[in-house]
Amino acid sequence: MRLIRCDLYAATLAVPAALALSGGAMAEGDVTISHYFTGELGKAAIDEIAGSFADSTGYMMKDSPVGHEDFKTDILVRAAGQSLPDVFSYWAGARVQFVVDSNSLTPIDDMWTREGLDDVVAKSLADSATMYNGHRYLVPAGYHYAGMFYNSEVMANAGVTEFPGDWDGFLALCEKLKGMGIAPIALGSKNRWPAQFWFDYLILRTAGPEYRAALMDGSASYEDPEVKNAMAMWKQLVDAGYFVPNANADTWTDASDRVARGEAAMTLMGTWITGYWNGLGLVPGDDYDFFEFPQIAEGVPNAVVGPVDGWVISGNVENQAGAEAWLAYFVKDTDAQAKWASVQGALSGNVNVDPSAYTSVMQKAAAAVAAADAFAFNYDLATPPPVAEVGLSMFAQFMDDPSQVDQILMDTQTGAAAAF
Repeated sequence: MRLIRCDLYAATLAVPAALALSGGAMAEGDVTISHYFTGELGKAAIDEIAGSFADSTGYMMKDSPVGHEDFKTDILVRAAGQSLPDVFSYWAGARVQFVVDSNSLTPIDDMWTREGLDDVVAKSLADSATMYNGHRYLVPAGYHYAGMFYNSEVMANAGVTEFPGDWDGFLALCEKLKGMGIAPIALGSKNRWPAQFWFDYLILRTAGPEYRAALMDGSASYEDPEVKNAMAMWKQLVDAGYFVPNANADTWTDASDRVARGEAAMTLMGTWITGYWNGLGLVPGDDYDFFEFPQIAEGVPNAVVGPVDGWVISGNVENQAGAEAWLAYFVKDTDAQAKWASVQGALSGNVNVDPSAYTSVMQKAAAAVAAADAFAFNYDLATPPPVAEVGLSMFAQFMDDPSQVDQILMDTQTGAAAAF
């Protein structure tokens, strides 16, 4: 890992500076920024919001976006080399905690109070996503919910009018679809992380949020009966032929396209899929919808899963005033938040955004989150990054050969213990 990080750091020094939003030479009021919102994940919207921000504040954003997957390593390399931009996007939870613990972020307590963000960000979201080691470090850009997104026409043609609320009903739905020659579930685990939602919900719905938290902090083991039970249920689905074959060959957009084209009925994915599908011309509520991941064990709290995207300020910030202005603007400006929510298929971190800004599907997602007993960060945001790497590889290995699940869990526990 040291060799890899050294090589990557050397490579980043050799790469020319990315195209700046403001263009030209660095100005006194410029703020350097990096993020993972590229391509279909919202680059155009960031550019538009940055333009409005410049008009409003006079600060110009010098942008250096990095692809979603590369960003996960790139930002840690830049943190190690103390070459972080003034502001960067990051995922709330264990990833922010990891960077906070390396003294690579600047706390924003004073800005939070000065800007009155207690009246902007819902307390439950603020408590779970913005506080680390007793200080504020992050403002939420938006957050997502993971659900079973489906093709409405495929389900209607299969005679499905009601969606399952329990595990037996879900198995019956999958069997019905398969019997009609329809692939029930698409999963694109080429980049590993899309598979995590299956693990998250199966653990949460059987062992509960407290056990899952223990697994995430290393006090529980991947060889525990709770994990083996969840993986056995996942294996049951794979062995029954409910997943489109060769999941590791597809990306999340590949799997989403399969559902959009009617090649598969549904996919377990975050609400960003709505932004992607809307961009393809699909109509929310007509062409697609979702149902909640089914309950499994009685008495287990109803936890929903999803990430919180946020903005943080680096520890080596040069333009702190401009950086704080960006964080405050992005979360407080309701037009910017509505725009971002629409493009991202996200729920806004600002409680003052008019619900009419959401599509019918996103309003339904907001209701699901509001009704839940707990909100859990998805796997790779709930456990430290080195451990997440071990677990994400476990999911990909499992989808490649579920028959090896016992050995995979044994190896994962060994790797996770070493990473912790």
